[in-house]
Amino acid sequence: FLTTPLLCLYAHLCALDPYKVLGVSRRASQVEIKRAYKNLAREWHPDKNKDPNAEDMFIKISKSYEILSNEERRSNFDRYGQMDENQPFGQSQHHGFRHFDNSFYFDESFFHFPRSRDFADSKYMLHHAQFNSDILPDSYKRPYLIKVTSEWCFACIHIEPVWKETVVELEPLGVGIGIVDMGSERRLANQLGAYRAPSIIGLVNGRMTFFHQHVVREHLRRFVEDLLPHNLVERVTIDDNNYQAFLDRWHVENKPSLLLFDQVPVVPLLYKLTAFAFRDYIRFGYVDQGATTNTKLLRQFNINTYAPTMLLFKEDTEKPVDIIQARGMKKQLMDEFVTNNKFLQVPRLVNQQLFDELCPVKQFHRRRKYCVLLITGEDEAFLPGNKAFVDFATTNKKDILRFTYVYQRQQQPLCQALLPNQAAAFPQVVILERRSQAGRVLFRSVSSGWNGSQEDKYRLHEQLELLQKDPTYLSSDTTLPELNNEMAPIFIIQWMNAAYDYILQIYDSLLYSNWREMMPILSLIFSALFILFGTVIIQAFSESKPQKPKPKEQNATQTEDDASSRANTSRKDFVEVTELTDVTYTSNLVKLRPGQINVVLVLTNASKNALLRKFAKEVFSFSGTQTLHFSFLNADKHRHWMPSLLRSACPAGPSESHSDDEESSDYTGHVLALNGHKKYFCLFRPVFTGDDPDDSSSDSSDCKRKSRPRSRSSSHSRSRSHSREDGGVPKRGSSRPTSIEVHHKLDRLGLWMERLMEGTLPRLYVSLWPTLNDASIKISINI
Repeated sequence: FLTTPLLCLYAHLCALDPYKVLGVSRRASQVEIKRAYKNLAREWHPDKNKDPNAEDMFIKISKSYEILSNEERRSNFDRYGQMDENQPFGQSQHHGFRHFDNSFYFDESFFHFPRSRDFADSKYMLHHAQFNSDILPDSYKRPYLIKVTSEWCFACIHIEPVWKETVVELEPLGVGIGIVDMGSERRLANQLGAYRAPSIIGLVNGRMTFFHQHVVREHLRRFVEDLLPHNLVERVTIDDNNYQAFLDRWHVENKPSLLLFDQVPVVPLLYKLTAFAFRDYIRFGYVDQGATTNTKLLRQFNINTYAPTMLLFKEDTEKPVDIIQARGMKKQLMDEFVTNNKFLQVPRLVNQQLFDELCPVKQFHRRRKYCVLLITGEDEAFLPGNKAFVDFATTNKKDILRFTYVYQRQQQPLCQALLPNQAAAFPQVVILERRSQAGRVLFRSVSSGWNGSQEDKYRLHEQLELLQKDPTYLSSDTTLPELNNEMAPIFIIQWMNAAYDYILQIYDSLLYSNWREMMPILSLIFSALFILFGTVIIQAFSESKPQKPKPKEQNATQTEDDASSRANTSRKDFVEVTELTDVTYTSNLVKLRPGQINVVLVLTNASKNALLRKFAKEVFSFSGTQTLHFSFLNADKHRHWMPSLLRSACPAGPSESHSDDEESSDYTGHVLALNGHKKYFCLFRPVFTGDDPDDSSSDSSDCKRKSRPRSRSSSHSRSRSHSREDGGVPKRGSSRPTSIEVHHKLDRLGLWMERLMEGTLPRLYVSLWPTLNDASIKISINI
């Protein structure tokens, strides 16, 4: 008579065997288990399989994979037949009967039929790593409502309908939803402080708050609303005379102002959630259309009282820059509206984060971004010029330009880096382009300052047009310090806010938590009391005598300080530069590996020290690149190499009569980027920065060299300057070096190196590299 129950029991146990569910053997590897799980999950997914049992089968497949993919759970199942890690070892969940010698026996867990979890909950399930990497940082932009549940929790089944209704209502508004299973995510449950199920937790700004009221949809909605800060939205009315004050605070808080007009007397939760997400960028106000005192305000802006309306104001408080009106305000619509208006027309740089967003770092293969910065003051004397700058920015909107301003008194390190040796007694405009996250920028200040006149506007417009045509217009470079955070609260305010949050957390723990949650607090209190009374007792029974430090200890301390100071000063930055000789010539050029480039400086014995130090400073920022090598060639030892290289790069060789002039030419300060594998090079010619930079005696056109008169127009001088950087071949006999000019020959080498890394320099190809003879020397140039 026991045959039928035993067969049913055996069938039930086989159905719960994860190996049989996935169809793998007990010796299957993790790769085979994962492959079987993917195939079965794809086959039994409820969205693709219309079988009525598809959902239950999919849950079994997922549960089986959870067990077999975890080595500890798999080992427990292999030893004890254990499916749940909470079950004590040795009590098999599947083997619920013994031998007939010990009488027939059923384990009580056999009668616990697990609740079939709703498949829609799977997208809300949280894991420990996901919670710390995604949910915690995202809680600073939107609140989260997290439910802690368990597989055998009957109270969880009781609150499930209310939970689903709350999720359907709050998730479209922007509230994050999460579910934590205490059975599979015990570590995450302990981090949340949830030791019983069901528990509902609110998460905002990384701080967790437990829900302690009766689980009703209205209570949950009010709980989420109470999690948000209470000063997110300011109520604006015309009778309290705070309407104009609210709009005028853009100048102090450096944020646009957003007004929502609606019929309901309370601020909608959707609007509060939007204000919480964009509180760092926008100031939010609310106007109740139903209040009779706001009738004048509604007529002023011609507000339609039958639909919610949003008005966004920037510098001009009389006229909104953008407006949106819709009967059913959706979160996506509000987010897009606010995202497109996050900044003022001309925002003020008040911290480094805002500077990074407004003036991003220039990326290769992307369009350049330029920042037009006005350095001004905050006194009333500067207001006309500041307003004129805003008017100019409003009429010159372009994607590649971003207009900003700073107060010199608030950002003195930044202003000193951009305007060295200049006192900002009058406003100054600086055009800059950020080149690295470390703070390196290219910049150029607009001459004659800025007072807001028509001449200043015309001059600035002309230089912006010139900048877009010629990126090399920004001739100066520097490293900017990090901006001061002008909006950061003082230390006492920060400390008071942290203490207030901590007191609220302790009060909540003492009022609602169990003894397990109170143990850390009680332990801290008793430890503090023990230390306090222990210190008093020790001081009462001990005689404190001042002891002078021994001379040996002083000497040892001084020796350690000297050693640490020597260790700090011994670390030096340097660039390794190898001399190009017959020993290093083949490996550094002829047989250079694919993708490697050798940057070679040409010098003489007289200019060696000055040029090597200047060369090291200019290429230091590129020395970390694995594809670049740095060398130098002594023209006194190898005077034939440069003429031979330039001759082989020309389409037609020069005549014999010019060979002597070519060999006697001064190539000091020339820099070559040699690609030995592809047999081409790029050439940098020195830029003379003497008293008359336009008076240059060198010119080049492709590879043909012809003597030209020294008197040239400014346009010809400009083209010659470009040819030096673009790689034109130099003219013979063009030498006017002095001690000062040798030091300045490599002034624009940094810009040429950037164009080399971008791949925009012209290339000169050779059929065969010239030969070289000498010995090898390797040196390190200190920065």
